[in-house]
Amino acid sequence: MPMLAATPKPPYYAVIFTSVRTDGDKGYSDMAKRMLELAEQQPGYLGVESAKEQLGITVSYWSDLDAIKHWKANSEHLEAQKTGRQLWYKSFKVRISKVERDYGL
Repeated sequence: MPMLAATPKPPYYAVIFTSVRTDGDKGYSDMAKRMLELAEQQPGYLGVESAKEQLGITVSYWSDLDAIKHWKANSEHLEAQKTGRQLWYKSFKVRISKVERDYGL
């Protein structure tokens, strides 16, 4: 069963990465695993939730905008972004949102 991210009391931030993949793996799975390992080591990282079918949606949670900025600028992450544009994605969109309220079961 997939786990929901154990986020703190708001406010915090969500980076929503929505994508349509190209055909074939082409090293994507290994890089996705590495990016998750690396993100977990970043200051301000709070968790991640992901669903992938025809449309991939990954939401990562961060304590503040500076943490997101540093993650985007991480050298390994920059290399993965470059490869993604060239090889793995037909299209993608990144959205950054401030979470003001959350609730659930």
